[in-house]
Amino acid sequence: MSLTLLFAAGQGALDEYRAPLTDALAAEGLDATIATDAPPGSVDYIIYAPASPLQDFAPYTRTKAVLSLWAGVERIVSNPTLTQPLARMVDPSLTQGMVEYVCGHVLRYHLGMDAHIGAPPGTWVADAPPLASERRVGLLGLGALGQACAEALVALGFQVWGWSRRPKTLAGITCVHGDEGLKDILQGTEILVTLLPQTPRTENILDQGNLALLPHGARIINPGRGTLIDDDALLAALESGQVGHATLDVFRTEPLPAAHPFWHHPRVTVTPHIAAATRAASASRVIARNIARVEAGQPLLHAVARDRGY
Repeated sequence: MSLTLLFAAGQGALDEYRAPLTDALAAEGLDATIATDAPPGSVDYIIYAPASPLQDFAPYTRTKAVLSLWAGVERIVSNPTLTQPLARMVDPSLTQGMVEYVCGHVLRYHLGMDAHIGAPPGTWVADAPPLASERRVGLLGLGALGQACAEALVALGFQVWGWSRRPKTLAGITCVHGDEGLKDILQGTEILVTLLPQTPRTENILDQGNLALLPHGARIINPGRGTLIDDDALLAALESGQVGHATLDVFRTEPLPAAHPFWHHPRVTVTPHIAAATRAASASRVIARNIARVEAGQPLLHAVARDRGY
């Protein structure tokens, strides 16, 4: 029997996905029709991104799962009409992109590259950085992306600490958890990476008090969620020198408004939400594999736990 897949990801999004998704479905042996409009009662699966005008899931009584094209699901998970199982996107290419972004900016800070790139001609200060083994990097969040980044940083030789809500044990990584663990990781971390999901418990986790726990001059890299950092507290910490520099890829409002102080602050680097882009070819394979699993009676991969919000 042919499946009906509703591609609800915003205007024009299917143009990029149609060919790779068709190929991925065929590779899984699935007979499926991909549509941007279909009667709700005929839809077996919804492939979704929050840019879609679809906000009411109640009519989709036949739908077996909603498959997100985004890693973050905070803009859908609290929708009261969503009763179908929801899967977030965990994509090897997305993960690789995040690893490259995080490692690149950690090395930038570790090696002091900005000082050399921006130095006037003739500047000769032979001040070598410490070795990676002498530098602690902390990660807030040890989900799929956080673990991948932590493992890559360990491979580069850094002292890597990771914080999560629940206890975890990962080879080569000092894992801490809970309120006391958060204090421990902040107090000794020179370069901090935030990769937590957006939940009520993580909003403004880097507030004035927690920023003050960092060593003076610490660097922050945020490719996670814009709500993890209190913007005003970060600006104040940058002004005082408590935070030496911040690289920010995600924001409360995107695109970041032109008048926002982050654009104009000399110790802030803004990147336009590029750390972990969903790539159509690999994401299509993830979607097709998940549909094939459900059709075979197997559990949905990367299912979202509604009570946790991720």
